[in-house]
Amino acid sequence: MTVPALDDRHDLLIRSGHTSTEGTRDRYAYDRQDVLEDCLEAWRVNPLARRIVALTSQYVVGAGIEITSRHEATSAFLHEWQEHRLNRLQTRAFEWCDELTRTGNLHLVLTTDAAGMSYLRAQPTYDVQDIETKPNDVEQPVRFIMKPTLLPSPAELPAGEGSGVRAYPAYDQDLDGQDDAGQFPAVMLHYAINRPVGAKWGEPDLAPLLVWLSRYANWLQDRARLNKYRQAFMYIVQGNYTSAADRQARQAEINANPPQSGSILVTDTSEIWGTLNPQLDSADANADGLALKKMIAAGAGVPLHFLAEPESATRTTAEASGGPTFRHYQQRQVFFLWILRDLARIVIRRRAMVDRHVSVKAEIEAQAPDISGKDNAALAVATTQIVSAFAQLHSRGLILDDEFIRMAYYFAGETVDVDDILARAPRKLLYGFGEPASTGGSGPAGAPTEAKPYNLNPETGDVSVKGAD
Repeated sequence: MTVPALDDRHDLLIRSGHTSTEGTRDRYAYDRQDVLEDCLEAWRVNPLARRIVALTSQYVVGAGIEITSRHEATSAFLHEWQEHRLNRLQTRAFEWCDELTRTGNLHLVLTTDAAGMSYLRAQPTYDVQDIETKPNDVEQPVRFIMKPTLLPSPAELPAGEGSGVRAYPAYDQDLDGQDDAGQFPAVMLHYAINRPVGAKWGEPDLAPLLVWLSRYANWLQDRARLNKYRQAFMYIVQGNYTSAADRQARQAEINANPPQSGSILVTDTSEIWGTLNPQLDSADANADGLALKKMIAAGAGVPLHFLAEPESATRTTAEASGGPTFRHYQQRQVFFLWILRDLARIVIRRRAMVDRHVSVKAEIEAQAPDISGKDNAALAVATTQIVSAFAQLHSRGLILDDEFIRMAYYFAGETVDVDDILARAPRKLLYGFGEPASTGGSGPAGAPTEAKPYNLNPETGDVSVKGAD
């Protein structure tokens, strides 16, 4: 009879009675664990690795993220949920974004009390041993197998599993609800970035940089060590000694009383003093370090001046090089905001089971600061010019309300529902700007057209033409 040994970290990846369901596009379990360990170690000890992770969170989360809803009761609950001292989403958002960048995965355990208030806790990706998915879809998890523990709690032992095995069921909207005792089950949610098609696990942003971060750190350490000894020297004393014993005695005498820096040394003609310095050829050292740092910057998707390397002294070059980086951060921000909206929908759905004032159909909005303030300045100029130009066309009836609003928001860099804006806009005059215009007059361009009389229903906001069938 063989006894499984759990003293090696790779032994924790193998459990009797459980067959791994690794996807064909995923790393091997032991390789994934090694990468996760190396990324965490690099983040802890390598300044460049920590800076790359911090930059992503600083741009994606920025000054903070706000989750709201137009439904008043739902919005009030969302605010309470975010500000709850056990959630603190405004600060935890940075931790979650760091974990997503550092490991490529975000595992969140969701628990809900009897009052419908939900709480979220991120679990280390390294502690997740396997993800069981549906046979026909690798992106639909069923259960998350956690690593064995030496002293498991009885409550953590699911039925049919051996001692020391923990598992969290995946969230399933169709099966989610309260049990007979009014309790909600604890579930786990998984979000991943850099995930190949057909894979279950995401990839860390730091994974392709590990080898280059290590090489750059070793190179920098070697340069620091060599520069330390570049100014070191030793004395060479040449003299006419009658025997080896006399030479060793003189060497012992000098070692016992070596000359101090700046002192005066007087010798006779029998001794000649000199110094020996290391000759270090470091002309290519700067180019070598820059080449390594370029590889790191390219893998991280950031320009060199983001990593304290002013490769170019021109401001124009520095500003132009930030464009692709901002697009990368913008894509990550879109994904991160989707994660928060998805979590908000789940907690609202659970709350609605015990609170009828909260609506599961309410639209959820997650907003974050803009990635770059320079884009706002350019968009402001473009919007001012386009609104000024199209206002003249609009006042002459050459374009309609919806087209004018669409163009204004398009050049402002925003995507909006034009019909919704028109439906909610106050309408003292249907066409605004103080000059009602026709929806399709046949007069010559620039000729004022007679405004049609309109009826406004104050309850529904609908606008209709007087006398129309």
